Amino acid sequence: MGSNAKGAVLALIAFAIFATHDVIVKAMGGIYATPQLIFFSVMFSFPLALLMLVQDPRPGTLKPVHPGWVALRTGTGIVSGLTVFYAFTALPLTQVYAIIFATPLIITILSVPFLGERVRMRRWIAVGVGLFGVLVVVRPGTAELGLGHAAALIGALCGALSAITLRKVGSKERPVVLLLYPLFGNFIVMGAALPFVYQPMPITHLGLFALMAALGLMGGLFSIQAYKHGEAVVVAPMQYSQIIWASVFGYLIFRETMDFWTTVGTLIIIGSGIYIVVREGRSDASDNHPVLRTKMRADTGTLLRPSVTDQPVNLTKNGE
Repeated sequence: MGSNAKGAVLALIAFAIFATHDVIVKAMGGIYATPQLIFFSVMFSFPLALLMLVQDPRPGTLKPVHPGWVALRTGTGIVSGLTVFYAFTALPLTQVYAIIFATPLIITILSVPFLGERVRMRRWIAVGVGLFGVLVVVRPGTAELGLGHAAALIGALCGALSAITLRKVGSKERPVVLLLYPLFGNFIVMGAALPFVYQPMPITHLGLFALMAALGLMGGLFSIQAYKHGEAVVVAPMQYSQIIWASVFGYLIFRETMDFWTTVGTLIIIGSGIYIVVREGRSDASDNHPVLRTKMRADTGTLLRPSVTDQPVNLTKNGE
């Protein structure tokens, strides 16, 4: 098996694991309030985070080099966690994924003011087409919109901001700093809200929360290995396989079906996202390549998904 094929397979496994994690979020979200979901998910992540801290070979303290950017990542992680977890409880899995798939489009837009990325006309057109796909999914004016749709959109925006933050300072900060601060932020904020929403949990549900944390770590490790073995332009589009898992899990577990317009909008978003990945992989306009060098998944700040932003990207010298 070639390196790109191996990277693609590892990425498919990673996103299957992430989709399984999200199924647990949705199932538990029908029972418990979102702050309680996040609090216990983060709590069970701390032992795994400490294990990563012990194994981190880079010297230094946990004091951030760029506290402002780390604060922005922490804040976006808190908001993204709250909104994405809520969206999974309020909307069908396929709709949530379709909206979150807009994250690379938003990253492309934000990369201009934050990273000085050069985005040329073809990518701008792809962004516009992808955002039109989001409108097809949510259908404002023809379908009933709720807090779940707004939450998913905010989650995609905050995930994009988090990705931009990682591209900005990811090579200058210790990975454990970028990992632990959002975890601590979620733990403190959701812990403060917990007394107002807490419901007693049986031991089996605690076990599911522990499983969520383990799945987050496993998915992150597979994702890292995928980017190590394959080119980003091959690995990144594998995120869209989650829509298949969402359709299967949604139907078998939650009796959800993917309606026609959600299918059409999702295909538009996926098509534009893949185009952006391919064009960014060919362009020599900038060294940033923010979409290729992210985890390609909305960062909730609650999962142990190490950054792959400093992985090399194989590029050709073709213009855009």
